[in-house]
Amino acid sequence: MLKLNELTYPAVMGILNVTPDSFSDGGDFFSPEKALQHALEMVEEGAAIIDIGGESTRPGAETVSVDEELSRVIPVIEALSAEVDVPISIDTSKPAVMRAAVAAGASMINDVRALQEAGALEAAVDLQVPVCLMHMQGEPQTMQSAPIYDDVVLQVGAFLQQRVQACIDAGLSRELIVIDPGFGFGKTVGHNQALLKGLDRLLELELPILVGLSRKSMIAHMLDLAVDERLYGSISLASVAVWQGASIIRAHDVAATLQAVRVSYMCRTTGK
Repeated sequence: MLKLNELTYPAVMGILNVTPDSFSDGGDFFSPEKALQHALEMVEEGAAIIDIGGESTRPGAETVSVDEELSRVIPVIEALSAEVDVPISIDTSKPAVMRAAVAAGASMINDVRALQEAGALEAAVDLQVPVCLMHMQGEPQTMQSAPIYDDVVLQVGAFLQQRVQACIDAGLSRELIVIDPGFGFGKTVGHNQALLKGLDRLLELELPILVGLSRKSMIAHMLDLAVDERLYGSISLASVAVWQGASIIRAHDVAATLQAVRVSYMCRTTGK
């Protein structure tokens, strides 16, 4: 099983979307063969975790059935777990998918809904694997319509603290919990910028922080760039996140991101 305290930080989580409609790479790795090959490439580049998702959570994305999600992710998890020792994360909110994925070889759950779906918390407690709890205002279909906060860092932190406590109360060990502020999930560009600037305030929760900023639309808003032109912006944001205390960076471009965040981490921790 993945042990969070044994990861070398900063760690890069490689993104593997087995979907036809993800915002950046939808359809690129939809076949199990292409997905496996890309996962192996990310492992070779230094990914500490591979995060496999079978349902897009981009703004406006449609939901998929449990059976469809399982048909997308389980063959890839089984094939990848037979090839490498790198931990596999399942990116899902559905308890049935969580259980099937762990049975197939996954050893982490990454849930954009922070285990709030019916049966999800119970599944995580039963499975006793690391879980990433993410903040999202609203649902993927509508979350970017008109997100509002009085203090985005304070409110995101309060939500995450509440979900952490709910997990602990239900029987999930604190040592198995990672938190994710949810950049781009029900947040404007201004909210995202304020959240990144104040990310170090979430260190008060004393848990590993996972950040996903790779290729996101906030880069387009700042620099007017298409999805396939956002590499440099992505690694810049990842470097800032590590400087602010993030432990795990979720990224499409593993090799470049790993170099950038290692340099940022070394500079931040020099002399400590």
